[in-house]
Amino acid sequence: MTVTTAGGGLRLTGLAKAYGPVRAVDGVDLDVPAGELVTVVGPSGSGKSTVLRLIAGLERPDAGTVAVGGQDLRDVPPHRRSVAMVFQDYALYPHLTVRENIMFGPRVRKVPKDEARRQAADAAHRLGIADLLDRYPDQVSGGQRQRVALARALVRSPAVYLLDEPLASLDAQLRLTTRTDLLALHRRLGATTLHVTHDQAEAMTLGDRVVVMEGGRVRQAGPPQEVYDAPADTFVARFLGSPPMNLVPAGGLLGGLLGGAISGKDTDGGTVGIRPEDLALDPAGPLEATVETVETLGSEAVLLTRGPDGVRLTVRTPPRLGLRPGDAVRLRPDPDRLHRFDAAGRRV
Repeated sequence: MTVTTAGGGLRLTGLAKAYGPVRAVDGVDLDVPAGELVTVVGPSGSGKSTVLRLIAGLERPDAGTVAVGGQDLRDVPPHRRSVAMVFQDYALYPHLTVRENIMFGPRVRKVPKDEARRQAADAAHRLGIADLLDRYPDQVSGGQRQRVALARALVRSPAVYLLDEPLASLDAQLRLTTRTDLLALHRRLGATTLHVTHDQAEAMTLGDRVVVMEGGRVRQAGPPQEVYDAPADTFVARFLGSPPMNLVPAGGLLGGLLGGAISGKDTDGGTVGIRPEDLALDPAGPLEATVETVETLGSEAVLLTRGPDGVRLTVRTPPRLGLRPGDAVRLRPDPDRLHRFDAAGRRV
């Protein structure tokens, strides 16, 4: 019998898992209220997928607890947890039709065949693949296979959905449309969801909150815009944003111009940061720089410049400005968008 949990909120407390000397998850605390969609983002090896496997029961934690709806799941086996996990590689059975793949879970749980078929048809209808039920996985596209994997999770009606980079293997255009479908599905179901991704845009656009992980730990969690606008440390500042935030020593010439002359703040030690979109081209700007490269992206251009002390600054500009490598420019930072970090890299 599957353990059901009223409310379906997810709580991780002191969650830890090591593989030999490697601490893959190192004391993770996280609350996901019922119905919230939280995206988890971080570099490879940061512990994102391991957290999902611990929640699903595929791995046993060395320390800490996983609770769904207030119930500790430590001694609950994976197949009895009210948790459904969708993997990056779909994990579909090639010898089964789409309908049979979706029905596989209910059939294992001894759901009567007619009811399992009804559940499969309902899930397929919700995901727009009802016309594919009699095809085999190799007869449908990558995006359609991903929907089959989602439908297989959907028929479980779990308290918590765990999505492990479900869009990573799709091409860029299909990833965009499937992302929209995922968000619409979440809004329709209102289910508690933890979505792991390496794609910043995906994390920012999908999540009610975004969790940034590194080295098995949570570096920051909060609403996407808040995390972007006020990164907790230099790691988050560099990781979120494309191009990433410009970070320069506060004590150097450029750091002095940014943190001292512009904002009037003390610049002894630590780091000053500013995002590329917060540096404007201005003939009267206080920073002189030389253009090294110009990346033309159609709707905008990204300049890589070299400023005082030989420090490189990335600048996001409007397109069609006619700038070339070697051109001299002057830059004006937005004084309200400067970021200060102490010597340990923490926001001040």
